Amino acid sequence: MTKTVILGVIGSDAHVVGITILEQALNAAGFDVVNLGVQSSQQEFVDAATDHDAEAVLVSSLYGHAEQDCQGFHELVTEANLEDVTTYIGGNLSVGQTDFEETREKFRAMGFDRVFNSETDPEEAIEALRADLDIRPPESEHERSRTVSV
Repeated sequence: MTKTVILGVIGSDAHVVGITILEQALNAAGFDVVNLGVQSSQQEFVDAATDHDAEAVLVSSLYGHAEQDCQGFHELVTEANLEDVTTYIGGNLSVGQTDFEETREKFRAMGFDRVFNSETDPEEAIEALRADLDIRPPESEHERSRTVSV
């Protein structure tokens, strides 16, 4: 069964390259991706998750104002009865961020299941998503990772 994920850039942020790369990687990994594009509101994420019966919402922000853009986001998620939807956020989340662990804890406290920095490889996020959604990798990937001993 294909899992649906909602992907977009929140707030006034207009950085599109990262979500384009992530969309391609997620599609290649077998996910059904609904890309909201840039400058998406919290409500657009929630509406898309509801409309597409999504398993996950992936929020991107690179311009450093994610904390302001995400205030109240998980309250909207709860109001829409989407508590079971996995939520991720990634990017350059804070202006002048020096300690990413502090930033990670701030966004975890806001309700995000996983928090990634702007240097995260898409494959790392995909592996986390597979684990969180209890998805086993396709057989071809599984076979490539096996070793044969004689």
